[in-house]
Amino acid sequence: MKLTRRVTDILSWYESDNPGTKGNLARILMQGELGGTGRLVILPVDQGFEHGPARSFAPNPAAYDPRYHFELAIEAGLSAYAAPLGMIEAGAATFAGAIPTILKLNSSNSLSTTKDQAVTGTVADALRLGCSAIGFTIYPGSEYQFEMMEELRELAEEAKAVGLAVVVWSYPRGPMLDKVGETALDICAYAAHMAALLGAHIIKVKPPTEAISLDAAKKTYEKYPVDASTLAGRIKHITDACFGGRRIVVFSGGEAGTSESIIDMAKGIHAGGGNGSIIGRNTFQRPKAEALKLLADIIAVYKTAA
Repeated sequence: MKLTRRVTDILSWYESDNPGTKGNLARILMQGELGGTGRLVILPVDQGFEHGPARSFAPNPAAYDPRYHFELAIEAGLSAYAAPLGMIEAGAATFAGAIPTILKLNSSNSLSTTKDQAVTGTVADALRLGCSAIGFTIYPGSEYQFEMMEELRELAEEAKAVGLAVVVWSYPRGPMLDKVGETALDICAYAAHMAALLGAHIIKVKPPTEAISLDAAKKTYEKYPVDASTLAGRIKHITDACFGGRRIVVFSGGEAGTSESIIDMAKGIHAGGGNGSIIGRNTFQRPKAEALKLLADIIAVYKTAA
């Protein structure tokens, strides 16, 4: 695998990492239709844990089978596939080496009344299954945020020591935040920056709105305004929060949307300098042919000059 200049440049951002971790990052960055471009499209399938099987897979019953998601990610030429332990175990041998996998190590569920997640996998599991990275969610703003951050610190240290990359889902939520606040520009930037500070190689956040939530931040944004009027401008602010663009940041697909709205979102992410999309329900809930067409259109956006 000969690395492109762009991938070599990205790997240089991670100055403390060992060859194993950089090698696994390279596997993700060189995989699929976007390989070598520095752009990523990742398929995450942790929604069965988060929302339940029917809410996740009934719209496309083929998706109840974990092997379906491996096949979708491979056929679409995606960069990686992320899922909890059982989903990856169900296809690990059949699809070994076919696509980089990210083992999601913690999960919540819709029966819980707390803003927390249980640790449901280990670094040893990720190694056993041939994964390139671990994934972990933190909830900045939650009553349990510090415990989650401490769990991440321990797992990230262990993962990096054995050559795995670390992907952090940073989703603000908690008693101080309403639905507007969870995706407000200042809050999303703060969450992305926290993930970078916690040692993430790849950061996942939601696309931000133009709202500013924290009173303490409003004066700063008034004095030092950013372009919040366009998605591209808001994405640029998030990438700036990720160490001046020296950390990989990808954006979730959000709630169910039309193909046109999802493609427009990808255009905004690309124009703002984001590294790509990590998009689940908006693809696997569609019939496979429709999902493959949508993913091809998203990939085409990221292949164009930014």
